[in-house]
Amino acid sequence: MGFNVPVINRDSEILKQEAKKWLEQQENQKKCVLVIVSIALLLDNMLYMVIVPIIPKYLRDIHNYEVSFEGYHNETHRLANGTYIVTAVGGHIDYHDEELELGWLFASKALLQIFVNPFSGYIIDRVGYEIPMILGLCTMFFSTAIFALGKSYGVLLFARSLQGFGSAFADTSGLAMIADRFTEENERSAALGIALAFISFGCLVAPPFGSVLYSLAGKPVPFLILSFVCLADAIAVFMVINPHRRGTDSHGERVQGTPMWRLFMDPFIACCSGALIMANVSLAFLEPTITTWMAEVMPETPGWLVGVIWLPPFFPHVLGVYVTVKLLKSFPGYTWAIAMIGLSMEGIACFAIPYTNSVLQLIIPLAFVCFGIALIDTSLLPMLGHLVDTRHVSVYGSVYAIADISYSLAYAFGPIIAGWIVTNWGFKALNIIIFITNIGYAPVLFLLRKVHSYDSLNGGGAAPTQNGEMTQLNNAPGYSQVGGKTETTVFNDSYQGWEDQQSYQNSANIPNHAVSFQDSRPQAEFPAGYDPLNPQW
Repeated sequence: MGFNVPVINRDSEILKQEAKKWLEQQENQKKCVLVIVSIALLLDNMLYMVIVPIIPKYLRDIHNYEVSFEGYHNETHRLANGTYIVTAVGGHIDYHDEELELGWLFASKALLQIFVNPFSGYIIDRVGYEIPMILGLCTMFFSTAIFALGKSYGVLLFARSLQGFGSAFADTSGLAMIADRFTEENERSAALGIALAFISFGCLVAPPFGSVLYSLAGKPVPFLILSFVCLADAIAVFMVINPHRRGTDSHGERVQGTPMWRLFMDPFIACCSGALIMANVSLAFLEPTITTWMAEVMPETPGWLVGVIWLPPFFPHVLGVYVTVKLLKSFPGYTWAIAMIGLSMEGIACFAIPYTNSVLQLIIPLAFVCFGIALIDTSLLPMLGHLVDTRHVSVYGSVYAIADISYSLAYAFGPIIAGWIVTNWGFKALNIIIFITNIGYAPVLFLLRKVHSYDSLNGGGAAPTQNGEMTQLNNAPGYSQVGGKTETTVFNDSYQGWEDQQSYQNSANIPNHAVSFQDSRPQAEFPAGYDPLNPQW
């Protein structure tokens, strides 16, 4: 007997047994996996965006930059008692290399994430999904705690880069874990759609979260809260560790996943990766530049309103996730069309942004941008899992590392390229470039129309049995052939109690051919009186 739990008045051992029994059910395991991964993705994107309202002011407060006073002039005032006071008025303080140091600090997480992802995908394919996710979340816990307590630029840069190392493991293993546990395609689309909604929510809620806590309690508080949530999420992963993963075969040996370089050479996966980059380039270009443009075009806009300009588009993004999941369920063969519409919608909306004159007008194209991103991400992320299932080996670490690299490329180099374009050509030219590239890439997605014609690893040769399971046809030379053509036979699962004879299936030995359930059944050319229960046969 354990101790009595207050409030609910239940014994702790009984509660532990009930929780263990609940977790042993497969559907409940799936729910826990989805919750844990969604929280991990939420934390990662909050860590990415929470520094936006905090770090620029904090670095000035700790006198990180060399400063110079530009444009000041002296004014002399004589007081009533005859005292003269000289004051410096006008001008401004120039913080040397501020934009450069801020740019490196913001981009360091995504840059390190790009370099670590190939290694994280390789490791995840070989050791499973849960342990790398725990490693990533624990790394995020330590790096965020260091960031909370750091008081110099060097320490903050190191902690920010370490966050990228942890995110490379946590994000990739989380998406791969969803693809591994949710094997049915519509179910997988819905689960990944929910995870994507948490990604967007993290990006949008982080700036006000950080700003409010920083003003009320100082810099350490928001980062310490996020760090301890990372640790709690890492502990929760232990509840869903499954030693009997799909990454092992029937003999318990681990299946080797397809190398990342070979996945990159798959034209379908390369097309999806390019579309994910193009979809997120718009946000990566607009987020660091739209605030300055609003200050020039809409100078009367209050500062608080500029800070929450991305909050209303969050709701169209959630709507886009819901609509995409429903469309994929109704039209499973038109994933490419949904992604093409989303990318085109995103480009047209960006083209309209420079022509808006008020905040209300600006929210409308931004809403269409987020809606289009939801169409692309929610349709293509499940497709990556489907491509691995049908064209490669069903181990998902490397393919979702490619997806994470696509996101990181957009957010690592997007702000740098966007700043250069706006400085030299202007904000309107930036949006025209986004429009041209998105519309230009949209026809490339037409290549994905053949994705769902693949039903097995070799693109064909699978036949459904009566119970709906896909089994490999027997291709052994001269085996069940009539007139030179392979004969396809649908067997009855209740034949002579065959479902209980797993030992014979394991002992079947067909030269140069993989053992399968269909191959081990009695064939027409076996002699009369064949008895599958007799081991001599």
